[in-house]
Amino acid sequence: MDVPNAGYVLERKVFDRVLTEMAANAGADIIVKARATGVKKDDNGYVNGIVFRYSARDYTVKAKVVIAADGIESQVGRWAGIDTTHDLRDIDVCAQYLISNIDIEPEYCDFYVGREIAPRGYIWVFPKGADIANVGVGIGGTISGKGGKLAIDYLNEFVKRKFPQGKIIGQVVGAVPVGDSLPKLVGNGILIVGDAAHHSDPISGGGIANAMYSGMFAADTAVDCLKKGDVSAKALSIYEGRWDREIGKHFKRICRIRDEALKFSDEMFDRCAAVLNRMPAEKVNMPTIFKTVLKHQPRLLLELRHLILAGWV
Repeated sequence: MDVPNAGYVLERKVFDRVLTEMAANAGADIIVKARATGVKKDDNGYVNGIVFRYSARDYTVKAKVVIAADGIESQVGRWAGIDTTHDLRDIDVCAQYLISNIDIEPEYCDFYVGREIAPRGYIWVFPKGADIANVGVGIGGTISGKGGKLAIDYLNEFVKRKFPQGKIIGQVVGAVPVGDSLPKLVGNGILIVGDAAHHSDPISGGGIANAMYSGMFAADTAVDCLKKGDVSAKALSIYEGRWDREIGKHFKRICRIRDEALKFSDEMFDRCAAVLNRMPAEKVNMPTIFKTVLKHQPRLLLELRHLILAGWV
C-alpha cells in the first residue's frame, strides 16, 4: 500500500524524551529512575497519592487525582482496587531486534503473516534508516511456549532466513494487550490510560495513538473534575464515556473482526493477497477490495461473509 501520510515511524527514545521535555516546560516535576510501590488512600477510600522508591529510599507524594499510565502490567490500578489483569488470549507476546547492515526499502514498512512464522500474529520490519530497522514478531499469548517455541525463537528463524548478514545491535521483549478496553477505567481519585487500560489496537497491537487519545481524554476529565472539586469515580466516569463514544465502539467492532480473521488459513491469506496485487497501491480501500474480489475471486466473498457480518465494511 502506498498512501501519502498513512503513518509515521517514530524513534521512540526521542519521542518519549520530547514529550517529557514538553511536560517539564509546562510545569510538571519529572522524577527519573523512580518506581511506584503503592497508592495512598484517604479515610473515604479515595486515592490521594503514590508511594515510590527512589535512590534506595521510599517517598510519598500527595495528589488530588492519580493517572495510571504504567503499561500492560499496571499495578497502580490494581493497588487502587481495579482489576487490570488480562486473559492470556487477549495478549500478544513479542520480541524485537534492532538490526543494521540489512537490505530493505527504507520508505516502506513490511509485514509478514502466516501460522508457521507468526501464529496468531505477524512479523514486522520498520525501517530506521537506509540499512537499519526494527525487526520483530508478536504471537498469541496462548500459543507462546507451545512446542517449546517462544516469540524469540520465531524471530530468530525469520532473521536467519531473511537477514543472514544483519547485525543485531538492540533487543526488547514484552507483551501487548490485544483485547477489548478495560471495562472499568476509573475509581475514586484515579484514572487508567494507555496499555494499562488495555487500549492497544486489538488487530495490530499498536498502542501509541490510542494511548495519546486516552491520555488526552483522561487529562481533560481530570482538569474539569478538579475545577469542580469532585474526583469521585462517578465524576471521573466522563472519561469512560468519552472513550466509549470516540474509540470504544470501534474497539468492540475490530475485536469481532479479529476473532473472525483468526479463522483464516494461510491459503486464504494468499488468495486475498493475490486479489490485492491486481489493484494499484494507491487505490487499496475496503470498497475497492470487495469489488476486485467479486470480479476475480467471487468464491472468496462466501468465505469472507463472517468478516462482513462482524462489521468489516
